[in-house]
Amino acid sequence: MLQQPSYRFGTQTRRPQVGRVANNRPCRLVAAEAAKDAVYDTVIVGAGISGLVTAQALKSKHNMNNFLVTEARERVGGNITSLEADGYVWEEGPNSFQPSDAILQAAVDAGCEKDLVLGDPTAPRFVYWENKLRATPTGLDALTFTLLTPLGKIRAGLGAIGLFNAPPPGQEESVEQFIRRNLGKEVFERLIEPFCSGVYAGNPAKLSMKAAFGKIWILEQKGGSLVGGAIQMFLEKKNKDKLNPPPPRNPALPPKPAGQTVGSFRKGLKMLPEAIAKNCAEAIRKGSKMLPEAEAKNVSDAATAADGLYALTYDTPEGVVEIKTKTVSMTPPSYIVADLFDSHSPEAAEALRSFDYPPVAAVTLSYPNDVVREDRKKPDGSVPGFGQLHPRTQGVTTLGTIYSSSLFPGRAPDGSMLILNYIGGSTNRGIVNQSKEELAAQVDSDLRIMLIKPDAPPGKVIGIRTWPRAIPQFNVGHGDTLEKAKTAINVKLGWDGIFLGGNYVSGVALGKCVEYGYDFADSIAKKVAASPAAAKAVAQPVA
Repeated sequence: MLQQPSYRFGTQTRRPQVGRVANNRPCRLVAAEAAKDAVYDTVIVGAGISGLVTAQALKSKHNMNNFLVTEARERVGGNITSLEADGYVWEEGPNSFQPSDAILQAAVDAGCEKDLVLGDPTAPRFVYWENKLRATPTGLDALTFTLLTPLGKIRAGLGAIGLFNAPPPGQEESVEQFIRRNLGKEVFERLIEPFCSGVYAGNPAKLSMKAAFGKIWILEQKGGSLVGGAIQMFLEKKNKDKLNPPPPRNPALPPKPAGQTVGSFRKGLKMLPEAIAKNCAEAIRKGSKMLPEAEAKNVSDAATAADGLYALTYDTPEGVVEIKTKTVSMTPPSYIVADLFDSHSPEAAEALRSFDYPPVAAVTLSYPNDVVREDRKKPDGSVPGFGQLHPRTQGVTTLGTIYSSSLFPGRAPDGSMLILNYIGGSTNRGIVNQSKEELAAQVDSDLRIMLIKPDAPPGKVIGIRTWPRAIPQFNVGHGDTLEKAKTAINVKLGWDGIFLGGNYVSGVALGKCVEYGYDFADSIAKKVAASPAAAKAVAQPVA
């Protein structure tokens, strides 16, 4: 019988602090004789949104409380960074989410559903094309919108029903290849390319259609065309629901939002991870870091664990603490996880480290409403809309712009427009060498081309944050590489109690991370239920 070697992360030069419980007293795991046999059901590594939702789902859905969440930083939420000052509320990471039932369930479970705010479902989205902001289609206006030419619309329609598209090439396609083949040049250049840049900060010539947009990719596989596949999937779901009716929608959830809208919380996205952390406070250890990246290659091999458990060793201000667990749930970025496997599985480490995370900067500026171009205003002076995207071919450096104060209430003082801009990405990695002043100046210059009057005073800088490694790219080969890492860990090493999670697994959208968190918890709970019985863990506050 193959047993799992324990993780034993060597003495750290820098001793991180273990987290604190609700009464603000330092908390540590008891590593003395009384608790030497304590065993957790799982240790969730990382208290970003993926790890926190997983923890909450274990607690609320599976009635599991014997788990631990460790976080290297002194705060929870990962890249979610909501800030408030001088009458402004702004985001320096993700900006909103699609209000799916999974997100609504997470809010209900966390107890913050009353703080949900939703954008106007009729708010237009714009693409800057040929010196003009043009609205994207939302319904019947698909026949009249000006972003595509009449010929471009005809080409897209014929391709969608399978009358004017080449057959699949028999190999994994990039987003650009798939869209050009099925819907034509105009749809790609004017809709999909700016979407890939603005949402993924990615290059559609490299992004995998299957990995990044799997729900669209599968349509052609099922029905021979996008429309044929949609019809086929509708019929399959109808038959499935007839044979096995789905459970009724949870009555505790808020009503389903109308239309295509986005959501946030009253004081920003941070309200969700903070609410989850409050509910799971006894299980979260902030400032608890497994291993400094610089010492990753100095991990020493440990003796095989006789009981088949995993042993995670932390060096804390209270001394070395060894945590035993039946399973380990890894949710940090793939390059962090790669460092932990360098000496155990070079194959897994290489695969995980190969995922690309290009840099992105979030630049938040504010302008008086009266300097916004008149053609962008309603008669009452307000500025409608969700925001705008900028194709790389149109001479604009900024990837995309969110009208934060138009989208959600209470984001800016009266008379001001708050604008969140993203810049950088896979085609503009040089932003890491630019100062905050240079980034703000570039964004301000771009906005004057499209949204702000050219003679307006400089925008007021509210916040700027550069993420050197921002969004994992689901490039061609992503699925195969991820499977290679899982196989190396779970099969070749025999460590089938190690689970890989996080946004490089689930998808980059916040809603995808939340939805996957519930599924991740299902997998963990199933594995724990099948594992041998073990003693419960003991956690005690220090007097």
